[in-house]
Amino acid sequence: MLGIQSASAVGRVALRRTFHATAAVAAMDPTKRQGVVGVVGMGLMGHGIVQMAASAGYNVVAVDVNDAARTKGVAAITNSVQKLAAKAAAKGKMSEEDAKANAEETLARISSSTDPSSLADADLVIEAIVENLDVKKSFYEQLGKDCKPDTIFATNTSSFPVTDMGQASGRPDRMVGLHFFNPVQLMKLVEVVRTDETSAESFDTAFAFAQSLGKVAIGCSDTPGFVVNRLLVPYLAQALTLAERRVASLEDIDTAMQLGAGHPMGPITLADYVGLDTTKYILDGWVEKFPDEPAFFVPPILEEKVKAGKLGRKTGEGFYKWDGDKKST
Repeated sequence: MLGIQSASAVGRVALRRTFHATAAVAAMDPTKRQGVVGVVGMGLMGHGIVQMAASAGYNVVAVDVNDAARTKGVAAITNSVQKLAAKAAAKGKMSEEDAKANAEETLARISSSTDPSSLADADLVIEAIVENLDVKKSFYEQLGKDCKPDTIFATNTSSFPVTDMGQASGRPDRMVGLHFFNPVQLMKLVEVVRTDETSAESFDTAFAFAQSLGKVAIGCSDTPGFVVNRLLVPYLAQALTLAERRVASLEDIDTAMQLGAGHPMGPITLADYVGLDTTKYILDGWVEKFPDEPAFFVPPILEEKVKAGKLGRKTGEGFYKWDGDKKST
């Protein structure tokens, strides 16, 4: 049967059997795609990480305490894996029989659950839950109690301090950031974040894991926004400030950065695409935590749009009007 198992008693026993069979050799060895990977949060990012890990050969425990979200994530993974298999067969990369078998093997490596305690034997747990620091800290406090002592914890946060989550877990030396980009299946980059307390072993294992998924991994320290968002979000704020001051029109600011800097998308369009509420949320957090950093500020024009409920692509209007994923004229 082509499908993802629910982590019933039978599924958990099978998973633990797999874990104990490999643990005698090495608990987590990305060079051999060896180890059990847990992923918490089956939203857009989480289910993409689950799919990538399973496709790379890892046994994966996918957890979401919301059963509807778990079910939706499982369906998205199954659909994506089957589509990729059909595409590979249609392009002649493998026979239909081999493509189907490959898809079955990938999905068979995944078990899903609404119970976080099913992560107890995982070697690496990647968290992709809601971007709320208090919720994350509470989650890691419990995770530190549930998982075996050598489990490595990784957060997919795009803006919060990894250090805070490591301290909440009670094992800061086993805490890293693994920041994937959306869509996970297509975007090549993963930022691997180390704190002052992250052990070399934990960082090296997480880095090798990202590479084993076919990603390009870069290392960075635990700084606000890491590398990409630390550069990107203040850039969006500056672009909105130029628009607010009427230095140039929205369209001309976007065109300037596309043709003058080679960017595929202008900053105003990008802010709309990402979500103006998301951009504001990140900036609000940075302003609160680093009030003396001049690069961190919330443009009034952004405040106004969010207050009006015009959040960009997701609501059909922000600085531009949108029809689905495309700007409307």
